[in-house]
Amino acid sequence: MEYDINMLQVASPQTWLDAVLNDFDAFLQDHADCERKASAMAMSFVAKFPNRTEIIPELIDIGVEELQHFKQVYKIMERRGVLLPEGMAKDLYIKQLVNLCRSTREERFMDRLILASLVEWRGCERFKLIADGLSADEEPDLKRFYQLLWESEARHGESFIAMALRYLPEADVQNRLQYMVDEEAKILQGLEIRAALH
Repeated sequence: MEYDINMLQVASPQTWLDAVLNDFDAFLQDHADCERKASAMAMSFVAKFPNRTEIIPELIDIGVEELQHFKQVYKIMERRGVLLPEGMAKDLYIKQLVNLCRSTREERFMDRLILASLVEWRGCERFKLIADGLSADEEPDLKRFYQLLWESEARHGESFIAMALRYLPEADVQNRLQYMVDEEAKILQGLEIRAALH
């Protein structure tokens, strides 16, 4: 079985892309927050599961790469005169996904890795929509940035599932992944449309 972005059950609506392109500065502020949170999420696995030594180097690499993405987004914001927001806004999408996670140590390890994959795949899908929606004539550097970004998110999504499969039975991962994919679709469809990643 292949584990990739095609696991997602629903596509983001055109109304979401329109909202982003119509208020790109606000989107950049949210995007910067998301990259910081993604870096912290990867590093939280290192802190909470230090015995999973086989995956720690890759988790560190992902954490560093997400922080580099934050730096790149910030440079774009600087050029446009956009400030970082004060504090980090609550992300209802992430909050609802976290609420799906079970509480025992092994179950939470599985669920958080699956959650991380879903978040990366949704980011991949949405960054690709942005890359395709930006004008190559008017915003060539920005378009290229989001092209590179969606490719990176796709790899990260696959990596988190591979980490789960390293330690947990594939049938268990598949079953839980399917459940969380179905729930992610419901969560996404219930979100307010705004100029934000989620």
